[in-house]
Amino acid sequence: MNDTVTTPIQTQNTEIPNGFKQTCIGLIPEDWEAISFGDLFDFKNGINASKEFYGEGVKFINIMEIIYNNYITIDMIKGSVLITKEQLDNYTVNKGDVLFNRTSETQSEVGLSAVYLSDEKVVFGGFVIRGVSKNDKLDLDFKKFCFLSKIVRNQIIQSGQGAVRTNIGQGDLQKLYLPIPPLPEQQKIAKILSTWDAAIDNCKAIIDNIKIRNKGLLNKLIIENGELKVKLEGVFIESKIPAINSNVNKRITVRLNLKGIEKRGVRGSEMDEATAYYLRKAGQFIYGKQNLHKGAFGIIPNELDGFESSSDIPAFDVNENFNINYIFYYFSRVHFFEKLEDISTGTGSKRIQPRELYKIHIKIPSTIDKQNEIVEILDTATEELNQYQQKLQTLQLQKKGLMQQLLTGKIRTV
Repeated sequence: MNDTVTTPIQTQNTEIPNGFKQTCIGLIPEDWEAISFGDLFDFKNGINASKEFYGEGVKFINIMEIIYNNYITIDMIKGSVLITKEQLDNYTVNKGDVLFNRTSETQSEVGLSAVYLSDEKVVFGGFVIRGVSKNDKLDLDFKKFCFLSKIVRNQIIQSGQGAVRTNIGQGDLQKLYLPIPPLPEQQKIAKILSTWDAAIDNCKAIIDNIKIRNKGLLNKLIIENGELKVKLEGVFIESKIPAINSNVNKRITVRLNLKGIEKRGVRGSEMDEATAYYLRKAGQFIYGKQNLHKGAFGIIPNELDGFESSSDIPAFDVNENFNINYIFYYFSRVHFFEKLEDISTGTGSKRIQPRELYKIHIKIPSTIDKQNEIVEILDTATEELNQYQQKLQTLQLQKKGLMQQLLTGKIRTV
């Protein structure tokens, strides 16, 4: 990330900036080209096989590998398919080929691309379009990034068709245009962005390792310090303070998978509903009755103090002999909260009622001081994870902004 770039060129509204030219895709540097995809690639749709042929055979690139990556190597390919030699010849993906996903549930994901970087031959699926280069206009590593510029993505999204799913075909891709710098500049751009990718990948690896460490630490501390067996009936005290002047703009919900509590949007018919709501306080334990076993629980943060929820999202204070954060950590072990599905009751959408939760026994340290010590250790570990997750988000945003500047020529590397 130490590569030097020159000062960005500021575009003007009324005249073409010095060093730029007007093209069919807008302003680009004078020494760049705007070339159609049709002049750059030969396109082909992928193979469709019966379901019994999947699971063994030749490595098989599918749509998800393209959506989540801008390049693909053979070790990243999970699927495989049994095919004939003729099919292998017709649907081979070679190093340097670019794969586009041709269908998506959302416009923003249609036509995403990934370049294949391995030497081993693989094949590609029916929801994928392969682009084989007709010439040497594009540097191999530059192909990882050049299709992500707003100039290109806007063209692709506008070309997508379909009401339920958004689709794009070979004919649509052929009509699109790509802004192309001279090869030395392509290589410089790819080097800069690859450096950012390396930093992002390193940060992701650290996050994965910290998650594994934190999970082991949590289980170790909870299991080794289970000195006192108590029922949750003696821990939780349900809070039922009515929201007298209920405010539809101060409603909260609980996200799945331990993702916390957040303000929710106002529903269309909510102004007229007769549902009773209750005031919730910062520091209370709260959960969703239908999804407690899916990690829908947490501690209400300070910024949501005084917000409301219905009886389907009950909240609890805890007995003074217990640290509420310790209770949260106890619950946050996946094998514990998933097991709580066993106590859900009712027909249709089953719920975990407080009266059933109260019957659960947990094993905790015998003193609140010991609970506090464990919470401090786990809080420190969690904070480290949060710091790296924030660092990752910052790196991704920085790379995204820099990439758009580099791929449009607003920042030059030569």
